[in-house]
Amino acid sequence: MSQVVLYTIGFIISLCLALALTPFVIKFANKIGAIDKPNHRKVHTRIMPRLGGLGIYAAFVIAYFAVKPFIPEGLLRSYDTNLINALLVGGTIIVIIGALDDRFELSAKVKLLGQLIAACVVVLGFGVKIDLVNIPFGEAMQPIAAWISIPLTIIWIVGVTNAINLIDGLDGLAAGVSGIAISSILVMAAFMGSAPVILLCALLLGGVIGFLVYNFHPAKIFMGDTGSLFLGFALATLSMMGFKQVTMVSFITPLLIIGVPLSDTFFAIVRRWVNKKPIFAPDKGHLHHCLRELGFSHRRTVLIIYGIASVFGICAVLQSTIVQSDAANWITFGVILVLVFILQIGAELIGIVDKSRRPLINFLQRLVMGTQQSRSK
Repeated sequence: MSQVVLYTIGFIISLCLALALTPFVIKFANKIGAIDKPNHRKVHTRIMPRLGGLGIYAAFVIAYFAVKPFIPEGLLRSYDTNLINALLVGGTIIVIIGALDDRFELSAKVKLLGQLIAACVVVLGFGVKIDLVNIPFGEAMQPIAAWISIPLTIIWIVGVTNAINLIDGLDGLAAGVSGIAISSILVMAAFMGSAPVILLCALLLGGVIGFLVYNFHPAKIFMGDTGSLFLGFALATLSMMGFKQVTMVSFITPLLIIGVPLSDTFFAIVRRWVNKKPIFAPDKGHLHHCLRELGFSHRRTVLIIYGIASVFGICAVLQSTIVQSDAANWITFGVILVLVFILQIGAELIGIVDKSRRPLINFLQRLVMGTQQSRSK
């Protein structure tokens, strides 16, 4: 069986499984009381079953074991096998924590402990860690010591896992953004010939798309922490391929892949710090809340964020395929500056940090006015 056929069959199996299993997950969630009730912070106005991530996870795992006997011999190296096993074992721990939270609403400390355990399993149990990094304007690949790489990898996994969880506020939002990020990794892996990553991305993408049929507005089920934590964990694990296997990728590429959830998380931290609120205190200042306040409909808000996520994904793919050279580094640096500039302008326009503070916009206005006055003289 050719690799392309294998990937396609795996995608189709996962898609069909998610379509078939999610209705049963809906009934199961309602039966055990894994439901989401409306409150002042939430957009939905009726009780909704959560635990939907269980359908994505089950579709992914079952599809993998269905295609495993047909994987050509020699296609997977030892590191590839470790990556897959790390994702399966660590992902299972994450799903268990998420499912318990969807049913019993665990404390933030307990959830964080579960995430740390899953991250440690990946790093210490399977040896999947960031041990090579490409620093812009430096030599091609720089090794980093274990005392740095181990905590750095654990922080990366936990951070990305929670970033996806934070944007799960509208029907189809977290699933769609995750799907776009997974697609970006899949395209990058295809360019680089990373067969195991392509396979894992195809299986995950099938599960996400199948689940979106029931999760897009108006949703019949939420993915809950089961889904958002699992997808965040999967993205964190898969995106590390850029550090380990690719000599032409810079440190910034994995950040671009998940640019939307990471930037939203960053602005949330700044917003809470500026307003002197606890960092982990929930609020209604996230990107999707701000867009809704500007008058965009539920569906249009989600589609706008899909578009932003797609731009980040395209930038990540382009960044990963640029041939390493001094010119390419400067281009990358310029693209990053432009993206940061656009993010800051956008954040000030929609008021994601503070609706009354617009330092960059005010500076640009003063600059334009000063230029006009100089010309008038």
